[in-house]
Amino acid sequence: MRAFQFGVIGAVVPLVVVLDQLTKWIVESTMELYELIPVIPGLFNLTRTYNYGAAFGMFSGMSDGWREAVLVLTATVALIVVGYFLRHPHYQGRLSQVSLSMVLGGAIGNLIDRFFRGAVVDFLDFYVATYHWPAFNIADSAICIGVACMLFGPIGIKADERSEAPGTQPE
Repeated sequence: MRAFQFGVIGAVVPLVVVLDQLTKWIVESTMELYELIPVIPGLFNLTRTYNYGAAFGMFSGMSDGWREAVLVLTATVALIVVGYFLRHPHYQGRLSQVSLSMVLGGAIGNLIDRFFRGAVVDFLDFYVATYHWPAFNIADSAICIGVACMLFGPIGIKADERSEAPGTQPE
């Protein structure tokens, strides 16, 4: 792994984890459970909730013990897969490294919550009229942005940027 990639990983992962944990600490320290603080009326609130399941509450109906085991196993597998991709020659470009580092940092941030809190702290509440997107946090945002960049980023990358990664050829 080149020094550049290690620098990207070494900067992005801790940044995501620290921002995620800091914002969750602030929310837990200053807000009551289910408290709503309107930020942009009609669009965005801050709230304090806990997600005992996975994304959008998946697995939240499973019995205690099994749910935690499935979620920790899933997160561990995801961390291993992201770690593999970070070392794979095809994913050595800047966009891939930043994107994968965001996913890794987000996964670590939510795993810390599961380990120390037993649930993930969510606090960003976007809505339109009565429709609310499920509350989420900085770690969730980093994961989604990282995945979106991996999926859609190559569309906007010029051929000379793609050629930076070993094993890739410009078109």
